[in-house]
Order: sequence, then C-alpha cells, then structure tokens
Amino acid sequence: MATKKVTLDVHGMTCAACAMTVEKTLNKTPGVDSATVNINTEKATIVYDPAVLSLDQAAAAVARTGYTLVLGQTVDNAERKAREARRQMLAAWAFVLPGIALMIVMWTVPLTMRQMAVLHWVELALAAPVVFIVGYPVLRAAFVALFHGNFNMDLLIALGTIASFATGIMKVSGMQVESFAMVGSMIMGFHLVGTYLEASAKGRASQAIRALIELGARSAHIIVDGQEVEVPIEQVDPGDVMVVRPGEKIPTDGTILSGTTAVDESMATGESLPVEKKPGDSVIGGTVNQMGLVQVEATRVGAETFLSQMVRLVEEAQGTKVPIQALADRVTSVFVPAVLGIAALVFTFWMLFPGVGHVVALWARSFLPWVNPSLNRFSQAIYATVATLVIACPCALGLATPTALMVASGLGARNGILIRSGAALQTLKEVDTMVFDKTGTLTTGKPVVTNAVAVADEPDALSILASLEASSEHPVAAAIVRYAAEQGTPLLPVHEVTALPGAGIEAVVNGVRTFAGRPTDAQLEAAAPATRDLLAQLEDEGKTVAVLARGNRILFVVAVSDTLKPTSSAAIRQLRDLGITPVMLTGDNPRTAQMIARQAGIEQVHARVLPAGKLEVIRQLQQEGHVVAMVGDGVNDAPALKQANVGIAIGSGTDIAIEAGDITLVSGDLDSVVRAVRLSRAAFAKIRQNLFWAFFYNIIAIPVAALGLLHPVLAEIAMAASSVNVVTNSLRLGRTPLGTSSTRRQES
Repeated sequence: MATKKVTLDVHGMTCAACAMTVEKTLNKTPGVDSATVNINTEKATIVYDPAVLSLDQAAAAVARTGYTLVLGQTVDNAERKAREARRQMLAAWAFVLPGIALMIVMWTVPLTMRQMAVLHWVELALAAPVVFIVGYPVLRAAFVALFHGNFNMDLLIALGTIASFATGIMKVSGMQVESFAMVGSMIMGFHLVGTYLEASAKGRASQAIRALIELGARSAHIIVDGQEVEVPIEQVDPGDVMVVRPGEKIPTDGTILSGTTAVDESMATGESLPVEKKPGDSVIGGTVNQMGLVQVEATRVGAETFLSQMVRLVEEAQGTKVPIQALADRVTSVFVPAVLGIAALVFTFWMLFPGVGHVVALWARSFLPWVNPSLNRFSQAIYATVATLVIACPCALGLATPTALMVASGLGARNGILIRSGAALQTLKEVDTMVFDKTGTLTTGKPVVTNAVAVADEPDALSILASLEASSEHPVAAAIVRYAAEQGTPLLPVHEVTALPGAGIEAVVNGVRTFAGRPTDAQLEAAAPATRDLLAQLEDEGKTVAVLARGNRILFVVAVSDTLKPTSSAAIRQLRDLGITPVMLTGDNPRTAQMIARQAGIEQVHARVLPAGKLEVIRQLQQEGHVVAMVGDGVNDAPALKQANVGIAIGSGTDIAIEAGDITLVSGDLDSVVRAVRLSRAAFAKIRQNLFWAFFYNIIAIPVAALGLLHPVLAEIAMAASSVNVVTNSLRLGRTPLGTSSTRRQES
C-alpha cells in the first residue's frame, strides 16, 4: 500500500474532547492508516491510502461530526484567535462588572420587594447579552456537537450557564427559587477569560515554528550579468551567485565560492561559537555571516532548504502523540458524558435528600462564606449541579502532553535536535545503553596526519612524499597531501608512476626512484632500531603508518589516524553521569577500535562488525533487557538505527533528511546527544507534573462541587485556572538549560 501523509487544519474544535472526536472519526474512516489530531495546533496529521480514500471523503467524514477539515493552505492564526478571545472577554466583562456591582447592592442594601423585583429584571438584562450574544460561539459549539452525538467542554459550560440563567427567568415569573442569572453570566465571563489566557499561552507554545520561519532571509543580493541585484528570496534559483556581507543573513543553502568568514550557526546547531568558512564549505540559509564578504552559490531553495526541513520536522513532531498520552485520551473520551451523568445524579440527590444538604451547609458555613444553608431544595440542587458541570475540566488532561511536546520540539530545534516523533522522545528518557558508531560519530571521519618524523637526512622528504601520494586516491594519501599543503610544502613533478596494490606507490622524483606506502619487510629489517621502535609504537596506537623510502632505506615516517571529535570524551562522561552505559560498534580493526575507545572513555567495544552484525549486537542488548539508543550516520548504520529503541542520526551541514533516525542531530558533535537526553527527561518531568495536577484537580474538585461546597463562579475560575496552569507549566520547559556548548567549552 503506497500511503501518503498530510497535515491539515481542523476548524471548530474548542477542547480536547473535540480533538478526540475528530481523531476517532478519521481513524475509523476506510483508507486511513493512522490519524492524530492536535488541539493546540488545531491540525490533523493523516496517513492514508489515496487509492482507497480521497481527502474530500475524509473532509466529509469529519463534517458529519460537526467539524471542518480544511483542504487548502491556511495561515497561522494563533495571534488572530488570541485577539478574538480578548475581544470577547472584554465585551463580556463590560456587562459582568455592572452585574457584580448589582449583586453586591442586592446583598448589602435593604430593599423592598418591589425594588428587588425590578433589580431581578435588571439582572436578567445584564446577563442575557453575556450568555446569548457574547457567549453565542460557546453555545453554538456545544449544541452543534450535541446534534452530531458528541460531547465537549462547551456543552458543560453551556448547560451550566443556561441552567443558571433559567433560574432568573423562574424568579421574575414568581417561582420560589434563588436567581443565579448573574452567576451564569459570570461563569461565561470567567470562561472567556480562561479561553483568552489559554489562547495566548498556546500561541506562545506554538511560536517555535513561527520563530523558525522568521529566521529566513527576506531577500538576496545576486549577480546578474556582472551586476549585483537585490531580489526577493522566492526568486533565488539553484546556481545563482549570492553576495553576502558581514552582518547579513545567508539567504539560502549554498556553497562558498570566494571569501573566508565566520558564520553564526546557532539557529541550526545550538552552538554559540562562530564556525569558520572558506571556499568549498557549505553554508545554511538563515545563518549569519559575521566577518568577511563572501560569494555563495545557491544549492537548495524553497522547500528543499535546511530551514524548511526543520520547520517540517518540528510540525510533524508536534502532530504526533506520546504513549503516556493514551491514558489521558481514554479518560478524555468518556469525561464529558461521565460528568453529565454525575451532574444528573447530583441534581437528583439534592432534590431527594435536601436535609443532608442543609446539614452540610450549616457545617461548612463557618469557613466557606458563600455556602447558604437557607436555599430551598430546588435552588440548592441547581447550585450544586451547575458547580459540578463547570468545575469539570477535560481540557487540562487533553493539554497536558501536547503542549509540553510542542515546547520540547521547539526547544530541541533551537538546540539542533530534530525530533520525528513524541514516542521517540519518551523512549529516550528510559534509555540505559547508548551504542555509538565509530567513524564519523565518535571520530571526525576524516583521517589526518598525527605524526611526521624525519629518520634520515632528506630536506625535501615531505614534499617528495606528498608528490607521490598526490597520484593516489586513497584516504591516507589524501590526508598526507592535505597535511603538506597546510605546511606550505610544494609538490614536485613525478614520472614513471607505478601503483603497488595494497602496498603503496613508486615513481621517479628528482631523478631518483622513490617509494611511498606501507613499510615492506625488507625495509623494516634494514631500518635502525629507533625507527623500528617508532613504527611499532605508532601501530600500537592504532594509527596507519606510511613511509618514504629509497630502496630499503626509510627516509620519512608519517602516521595517519581518524581522530576523536573534540566533544566526544566529555559527552561520554556526561552520559555516564546520566546513568547511561556507552558501547562502541565499528567495522574497524580491534587495535584501532580499542585506541579510540580508550580516548573516549568507552569500555564495551565490538570491532570488525559489519552492518548486519551491528543489528545483531543491538538485538542482543535488547534481549538482555536494555533500552538501547543507537547513534550513527544514518547510511550504513540504518538497520541498527531502525532496530534500536531510539535511532539517533548524526546530521551534517544542510543534509538533515536522514530517514533512518527517530531523532536527528544537526551538529555532528556528541554534546547534542547529551542535550537530547536532558531534553527528553525535562519534557517528561513536565508531562508527569501536568497529568498529576490535571487528574488531582478533577478527583478533588468534582466531589467538592457535588457536595454543594463550591460556588459555581469559583468552580469556573478553578476550571479555567487548571487549563492555564498546564499550558504555562509547559511553557516553563522552554527555559530549561540543556548544556548548550558545555562539552566544547570543557574540551577547549
């Protein structure tokens, strides 16, 4: 089945129960492989089979539940929603505040029955606009959901406010009942305050994507027919040559053609130190050129750029769910019907056993001033029922994990950690064993000359050696040529070149036939004892040795090694401090593997392991009961990355589209691994806090309301506060220090 994945806006949702309804509907629709709906972003992520289902059919299924699946592109409307919520809140309180003043007058000023009757009419006049005009969107959402057989938070608020307002009508009609009409408008008013605060907080929680988008440049200076022209970023094409001055953003991904500079790549990698760039180096669009003027050839534009890939990955992560959310989802799906049932039982109880309520009210009156023992049976039943309806809060449960995941994915992106799924982030906190590939992960992946020793009197030895090796494509030869260039050593003409497979190369240089490569047995026998000791020592250190020789006489010795990354040993040390055991897997020989492992501080080493063998090592660790993360480059390590409980792929420069990993680290430095673990643990500490308070709140609040001990207005305030508390607690995660660049500072 060739499936497609799409993320679309969903309109009409107001709470977590709405999101659950849409999600269940989509998952039951034939042709949908999986669907998740995020109430924070108000988006649905759908994996479906286009041969079975069209998006129009998916939209029609959602429409039957009372919501709208938007098939076109929409703009981010978080700020617009916050403004609209603020407008509704202010409009409501323009009537609620005079109503509160009126209630104070009715409670404190001696009034005649005629005056009270007039004021009850005024109370209705002030409450009606709040409940039925300003609160119309809430009432409409409630009854549209009810019409389609769904139950959401708006239904509880609607029933509570309408029931309260109805008592005011009963009162002016002459019935012996306490009027709670103004209480109904206050419930709606505080509900709109909570909606505004929640919208504002959710807007801040979702600002990670907006912040990423805003990092991009708006225009570029490109060279056209020899002239520098400023064009909108949308008009830059691959191959265009861009001119970037100090202090300017690099418009799009590219390669430096001329000039040297230092680039601030903190937005991509989380690394605060500038990175030196020279011709041939890749640069990332949106990063800041700090020093010299450079010309950059555009290589990737539009949706292919690093920044666009980051935005897409963060959006995908925010649309996923974490396993810990399953319990909250199950509770949310039955929460509103359960509360409606409880409210019905509460009303029935107070109508049947008013004496119990009177005793409870007399007892509570001394420390709860709003409790009124003089309420008649019906008034007390309405009082407790309304409080029960509005105190219940499935929103806090529904917001507990997605808000934390949204903030975590944004914090991760700012630190060069791109999370593909919430499940991976949750599993990472449980990892006790982390397996590392060697080449390109623990090490730089580029052989460099570590030792260069003249063992005979030959002043041009390095120049001759580099000239010979320039004829070879071997990585060791390339390292020697780079080293010579860095030393400013010129290359000499070579003639009569002969390649010796597996041994080295011979050629005539300066009129003399000379050899470069691994030392032969004859050369070792003819070498001085000090030279033999040097060669043995270098090989014991796991380095690759090459010599320059004429006949059997060794003139020059070089050692080449793939060196440990500057941050690797500090990162391994910090992982141990976090309780994680490091393991190294490599296809390299045991001697080299042990040497690198000693430098990194790793005790468990598996050498000469092919990709299939790496997979088996991961499986064996899992069978022993370990939760395993695999860190690799995402190419030859792909099977092991997939087998591991969490696959962590090392990104490089602009190439972050590594499909094998659950988490991609933009920077190749291993301090990002430490940051990812800390992020996971911090995120799930917040999620556990959110879920605890959401469950604790409802477990305590509903019985208190049912006993008639909670004023309906206080119940609504507490309900709104619980949702806002969950979101603001998640927002605090964004200030969590992850140790950015700490390992690099320790090493330097």
